[in-house]
Amino acid sequence: MAWGFLFLAGLFEIAWAVGLKYTMGFSRVGPSVATLIAMVASLALLSIAVRTLPLGTAYAIWTGIGTVGAAILGIVLFREPATPVRLICILLIVIGLVGLKFGGAPPRSDRVSDTRGSNAS
Repeated sequence: MAWGFLFLAGLFEIAWAVGLKYTMGFSRVGPSVATLIAMVASLALLSIAVRTLPLGTAYAIWTGIGTVGAAILGIVLFREPATPVRLICILLIVIGLVGLKFGGAPPRSDRVSDTRGSNAS
């Protein structure tokens, strides 16, 4: 369930990043309100996800989803360059995200940890 919240948080991350372009420096009310709502939703969903997911993994995936999505939509919507190097770099980010998802530590609820220091006598 936490991964689903994290994925949704990433989608809202994309929405607010792209929304910034449409706000024209927050001078347009409609896009500005939508962008602020997406920001709040993204952070709220991220905060739910990090209750059980490792913070470093969750944060990296959240920003990675936003980065990849914003880069792709920048190419599609704003005619930003789609050079081979840029596309390869986007692919490398995706590979890194997959690696974090499947090669990282299990969620906190699956790990045994004792922050009080179990070595004490």
